[in-house]
Formats: sequence, C-alpha cells, structure tokens
Amino acid sequence: MSKQIQIAVPDFVDLDAAEMRLLLAATLYDQGRLSLGQGAEMAGLSKRAFMESLGGCGISAFNHSPEDLVRDLANA
Repeated sequence: MSKQIQIAVPDFVDLDAAEMRLLLAATLYDQGRLSLGQGAEMAGLSKRAFMESLGGCGISAFNHSPEDLVRDLANA
C-alpha cells in the first residue's frame, strides 16, 4: 500500500518527479526512517543504484554510528 502526495514545485526549481523521489528517499534513509531496500524501492532504483545515488545527495550509504560498527566487529 502506498500514499499519493501531490506537491506543487515552482517552475524555477529544476526537479523532475524521479529526482524528487530520490531526494525524499535519500533524506528518509539518512534519518533512519527507511532501510536501504525501502529507499531503493521508493526511488524506483536497484539497491546498488540507490547506494551510488546517495553520494550525489551528500548522504553516506553507511548510516551506522561508530559505536554500532565497534559492536559489530566485536561480535564478528
């Protein structure tokens, strides 16, 4: 199930629907509100393409805190 939202974007903002979906999905991923797979699905991309696109949005694909990484390494 999905929601449909209409947003009026002024003509001087050079964004198309695909870019808007990517920016929203990337932002929600960065906030921890979407998983990588959910973000990719929302953006209409494969996981790999979404990960590659995150860098262009200034967002790291690796959104784990240093503490999480240390904990993961300790449990490996």
